[in-house]
Amino acid sequence: MTGQTAFSFTDPETMATERVCGVDEAGRGPIAGPVFAAAVILDPLRPVAGLRDSKKLSESKRRHLAALIRENATAWSVAQCSIAEIDELNILHATMLAMKRAVEGLSVTPSLALVDGNRCPALSVRSEAIVGGDDRVEAISAASILAKTARDEALMQLHEQYPEYAFDRHKGYPTALHLERLRQHGVSPVHRTSYGPVRSLLERQNTEGD
Repeated sequence: MTGQTAFSFTDPETMATERVCGVDEAGRGPIAGPVFAAAVILDPLRPVAGLRDSKKLSESKRRHLAALIRENATAWSVAQCSIAEIDELNILHATMLAMKRAVEGLSVTPSLALVDGNRCPALSVRSEAIVGGDDRVEAISAASILAKTARDEALMQLHEQYPEYAFDRHKGYPTALHLERLRQHGVSPVHRTSYGPVRSLLERQNTEGD
């Protein structure tokens, strides 16, 4: 069964009776690289202090917390959708699929999935979307941190393959530097061709080639 529930994440009694998994994604905005998602079931007997939205943490703090989450959580899972899947499905559907894969990859089945944002992927467990959940629900914060650190690591690996694009500096986001390198070196196999800046460059190259 999928869809909204009557769950209130501020109700401690409900939190005590549910096996809650937090779900979040990283990488919807970049024009290169996969989109990642993570699902986390925290262990109330092994709390991780300092959890919050990954975007509000320094890179070193995210890495530190990610290690603590992997060590102390009841279960955690990280999944992704490839560049090809993003271009085929569109980023919204690819993100939902990555979230679904993350939840299905958990070693422990949750009774409820709390998903950051305003919509939920199609899951076999009950789910609720929570806007701003990555800074309001610790399990979602933990998922945010794991998804973000996993994606950053993947972009560092892409930097080793394609150093001319400086993925280590912008992580695939369409910064001025990235767009400059894209114009200089053309579209790589890891760029999302369905995204405007990449698609426009390809169309311009095709026109010039005619």
